[in-house]
Amino acid sequence: MFSADKKFTLSLIALLFFLGIIFISYSIWVGVAGIIAILLMIHLTIGSHRFVISIFIAFLISFFLYQLTNSFIYDFDISKEVKVLVNRGLLLMIFLGISIVNLYLNKKITFFNHKPKWSQSISMPFHTVKLSRFMLIGLIVSVIAFLPFLLQQDSAFIKSILLFAILFSIINASLEEMIWRGIMLTNLMEHISVINALIITSIGFGLLHVIVGIPFIVSLLFSFGGLFYGMVVIKSNSIFPAIALHFVVNMGMVLSGFIL
Repeated sequence: MFSADKKFTLSLIALLFFLGIIFISYSIWVGVAGIIAILLMIHLTIGSHRFVISIFIAFLISFFLYQLTNSFIYDFDISKEVKVLVNRGLLLMIFLGISIVNLYLNKKITFFNHKPKWSQSISMPFHTVKLSRFMLIGLIVSVIAFLPFLLQQDSAFIKSILLFAILFSIINASLEEMIWRGIMLTNLMEHISVINALIITSIGFGLLHVIVGIPFIVSLLFSFGGLFYGMVVIKSNSIFPAIALHFVVNMGMVLSGFIL
């Protein structure tokens, strides 16, 4: 069990991490520099959670470089679709930044890249359900949620955007899951409780959507989706079911006209 001091330190560095994501999303560079400086000071003066702080700093620096690179990309004379795909593809910078810290600290890079354990059960308030059935329910609910919006779209629009929707959904779902439910969740679970790791990665996942223009409150609501994906990953011991669910949601968002 964590002592009170360790719990306070974890809460503080998690809050600073969230603020760093928000400041970078809104291009508040002075705030970003201040957040990283405070995290470095905590890293040097407090003995607990040093690896977690290192991961948070690596994420924020990589996220800053991601934002900086995208600011140049958007000045190029290319279509909006290509810009969006490049924007999503550059999320790889964050994954690589965290991976570099893992390698530097002699940590094995893992991100739940295993075959799913479909026989596992997920506990619900009044009963348990097998992961395979849980996945099926999640897919059905996702399709139903977007169905009213899809029915409003013209078939010509859907045909014209279908290839973009597939490419966007593959890139975005894969990289966001590799970052949040992959390397970040794996790293945090080794040093803090599973619940705390799930909460931090889920909130961080939600806040990351601020940078693509989604309102702050709505982005926070996306954290519940992150929590859902995280439960699926932990129970299945695999990132692939979460990527599949995330892919379906992204397809629904693009074809419903919410992305472009």
